[in-house]
Amino acid sequence: MKNFLLFILITTLTTLISCTTQELKTPPPAEITGKLSYEENKKRIEKAKILLAQILNVKEARTVDNTLLPYNDLLLELDAAYGNAGLFGATHPDKEIREQALKQEQDLDKFSTELSLNVELYNAIKSVNVEKASANTKFFVAKTLKEFKRSGVDKDSVTRQKIAQLQEKLSKVGQTFNKNIREDVRYIYATTKELEGLPADYIKSHPPGKDGEVKISTNYPDIFPVFKYANSEDLRKRAYKAFKNRAYPQNKPVLKELLSLRYEFARTLGYENWAAYITANKMMKSEKAAQKFINRISELAKKRSQEDYNALLAEKRKVYPKAKEIYAWENGYWSNKLKESKYDLDTQEIRKYFEFKKVKSGIFKITQKLFGVRYEPVKDVQLWHEDVEAWDIFDGNKHLGRFYLDLFPRDNKYKHAAHFGFRTGIDGVQLPQATLVTNFPNPRTTDGPALMEHGQVETFLHEFGHLLHGIFGGHHKWQSLSGLKTERDFVEVPSQILEEWIWDTETLQSFATHYETNKPIPASLVEKMKKAKDFGAGLTVRHQMFYASVSLNLYDTDPKNVDIDKLEQTLQNKLSPYKHVPGTHFTYNFGHLNGYSAVYYTYMWSLVIAKDIFSEFEKNGLFDAQTAQRFRDRVLGKGGTNHAEKLVEDFLGRPFSYDAFNKWIN
Repeated sequence: MKNFLLFILITTLTTLISCTTQELKTPPPAEITGKLSYEENKKRIEKAKILLAQILNVKEARTVDNTLLPYNDLLLELDAAYGNAGLFGATHPDKEIREQALKQEQDLDKFSTELSLNVELYNAIKSVNVEKASANTKFFVAKTLKEFKRSGVDKDSVTRQKIAQLQEKLSKVGQTFNKNIREDVRYIYATTKELEGLPADYIKSHPPGKDGEVKISTNYPDIFPVFKYANSEDLRKRAYKAFKNRAYPQNKPVLKELLSLRYEFARTLGYENWAAYITANKMMKSEKAAQKFINRISELAKKRSQEDYNALLAEKRKVYPKAKEIYAWENGYWSNKLKESKYDLDTQEIRKYFEFKKVKSGIFKITQKLFGVRYEPVKDVQLWHEDVEAWDIFDGNKHLGRFYLDLFPRDNKYKHAAHFGFRTGIDGVQLPQATLVTNFPNPRTTDGPALMEHGQVETFLHEFGHLLHGIFGGHHKWQSLSGLKTERDFVEVPSQILEEWIWDTETLQSFATHYETNKPIPASLVEKMKKAKDFGAGLTVRHQMFYASVSLNLYDTDPKNVDIDKLEQTLQNKLSPYKHVPGTHFTYNFGHLNGYSAVYYTYMWSLVIAKDIFSEFEKNGLFDAQTAQRFRDRVLGKGGTNHAEKLVEDFLGRPFSYDAFNKWIN
């Protein structure tokens, strides 16, 4: 678990770190390469301690200048250490550096906990007179004091000591949970015949070994095409079981300990359970409201989900007339077959228009045109891997920030897709920086064209939305208001909005060209994609509510009463269209249980808001300059300077509603 300072610092999966504006123009190679020593981060902690002493030694009246500004600098020192440790612990190819980064995070967690429980520091900040200060400064102080109290600073010394011990344990357990998922790559072996149905470029890049068998890993680019295209049901089933059993059984005791420690932590702070604690400062406000939301969305999607399921089953019965259900390992396959037959949609043909380099160029084109910015490559910088790139972002002549792209799979790298903050932007002090970490086909190592699924293109734009949100919002005075510092259950909204652009015909034709003929994707093909797009929406929503329920229900009770395996099975059979597969243990590789913990509902909650906001673009035009600028200024650019519902209301001119979401799902 991350304590209150970490919550302030972390935006998605890690926290942000600092440097000067001049450093952004010429980044120090030592920081960029990740060749960091334990001593370097130790120095940052020492500097933070000096700043802490400076704050506590103030004798005169407390002011913004003598208390709040050095406290902000202190947070930036922690940012610096956390950012490197978080990113390189998840991505660095050198095992020694990864292990060192994990140790650094533990040391930083310990110091951050000490800060969050420091009564003198709390009283010092509380004593600052902000009556005549700016609205942002007042908001910063109110938020800071609230998070201090959430951390337990107002408890007695014995309780604070217990909290510190729990925090230290949680830091280590959470890291172990993530590490076990990241490092457990499993393999299945297939005959060449079992590869029938898979794309030609996939088969070419997976030649049989000396024994005649093909080796397939559980990494995303390897495993997901199997689920979607392989005609062999047995291969899909074996792949599914291998994928869903990653980090099992090693994470079984780890997850149990994680749940127990968080429950004890929440109870120590006076909350009924961890879910009650973690939702209290979100848009949702409580775990009971979260459960009502999950129930509401599940019920809303129930009819649509059943219709979609029946259509899938009918498609399967064309081949297997006596089939009675769709199994979890075959939903992707039969969905693809149904789209082929019902909408005359050849998804393998679609892939030919999404070669990686063109997709990256397209993502750049879309976002530059939409927000009126430009990206320039950064040359002559040493990065942590040869595949990583650095880019600067400008608005006219104004330098807005820098981003890094670490987009391809490799051993021991983070296996999902995520935005990692790297520097917190501070107005007049430093520019924001962020890193995109994904696992897309690598054109440097792929034998043939590096073709992407349309869904991967959507993921690319989604994660790029997080990156832009952090950079556009990273220009405020206070660290805990800058960047992605909105409520955690709002943070997916901008990314989900951006996904809509890769369904627009004109937008797609601007970059999606056939890898052989270079002809743009036909409008007729895009129309088929659109017609097929919403098939399965009910299935997806219901399955997402299964994930959300696992997330919430593991944390809204005493873990002593929870049988994790039974809960997974029960909730999947209740909520998901696809029944639980005996012998699989998804929960132990559900990485969000450490990061998002009880609030995985965030993705669907954010989608409700995103659909409402996007309705403004639908009305005014996808590239309407005024609408895009208003969205950038009133939502993205505001960072965490106000409550999320206020930002949305300011953009829409009214509170958000479920209307657009209801229209979409039904």
